[in-house]
Amino acid sequence: MPTPSLLKPSHGILLIADITGYTMYLQGSELDHAHGVLTDLLAVLVDGTRPPLAVSNLQGDAVFSYGIDTHQVSGQTFVEMVEDIYVGFRRAIEEMIMNSTCGCNACANLGTLDLKFIIHHGEFLIQTIGNSQELVGSDVIIAHRLAKNTVTATTGIRAYATYTAAVVEALDISHLTDDWTPHREVYDSGAIECWVADIGPVWEEAKSRSELVIEESEYRGKSSVDIAAPAEQVWDRLADPNLRRLLVGSDRQVQETRVKARVGPGDVYQCYHGDVALPSTIVEWVPFRRMLTKDENIHLPGATVDILVDYRLEPTVDGTRLTMAGARPQGSDADREVFHSMDEPLKQLLGAALAEFKDQVEATSATPAAV
Repeated sequence: MPTPSLLKPSHGILLIADITGYTMYLQGSELDHAHGVLTDLLAVLVDGTRPPLAVSNLQGDAVFSYGIDTHQVSGQTFVEMVEDIYVGFRRAIEEMIMNSTCGCNACANLGTLDLKFIIHHGEFLIQTIGNSQELVGSDVIIAHRLAKNTVTATTGIRAYATYTAAVVEALDISHLTDDWTPHREVYDSGAIECWVADIGPVWEEAKSRSELVIEESEYRGKSSVDIAAPAEQVWDRLADPNLRRLLVGSDRQVQETRVKARVGPGDVYQCYHGDVALPSTIVEWVPFRRMLTKDENIHLPGATVDILVDYRLEPTVDGTRLTMAGARPQGSDADREVFHSMDEPLKQLLGAALAEFKDQVEATSATPAAV
């Protein structure tokens, strides 16, 4: 009999997205309608689980996923991914409520459902049992224990993301914990230190967000490129000064100011062209969809202007389309006129920059396979 090969442990993120309130909801609802609601909401969670995460399995009213350490995205991008899943979940519930004409309890009580996340980091094995595969290991047990916790009882927060100390260290996001609530769960095996992020306000902000509208006629040099990578990874590279410098043709780029713990509106990238630094200030920051910056003292042949640079991401069948364009020049009348006359040269410059950026993103991206 051949000796079975030893399984090689993996290290990475373990994430549970758990629909809260479903047991009570089920008890007071018609079974067929309640099951249909659960099926639809689980589908939203599965669709929202994007690389570097992959779905392991469904567990009743929860989705268990994992991400093997490949450093595919930064810590902030990962936090934004979790928040984006939550926004998609809450939007799905709101649309169900708005579109429902049914008077049953299952439809009437949709608003009682919410979502919590458990995020841990550790070691696990991907084990094959018959025709199925699953994750096993002590850190997998820890993640599932944390799904039964005292967070709401002790903090009053109902919709939350609980990050263990292990995942905070692994993602290098200790600077974000100042905005979170420290928390401890005690089990027979010992205490687990965590931070709890209230994600309810994330949905409220998403609902009330208004974006700066730029008419199509105002864009100059507009160009697009299709990148074989998910939007989350393209966004992560777009926020990285070492790669975004390719898009503006600078020798190097440095993020010199930070309004809050996270990168966002008001923060400044300094774009260095030799010894000359040109500031690029973030105006809008909509993760995985749009970044808008105000770039100052842009030198054109015979002109210097300040312009808005609009970066937009759209999903495609094979990845993500990144579109980049300049708009609304500020400067003298003559300088603005020069800018408006340079559509084709700007388009060529942006096209070449986007092509180089695409090569770099695709070279550093990977998509995990789901268990």
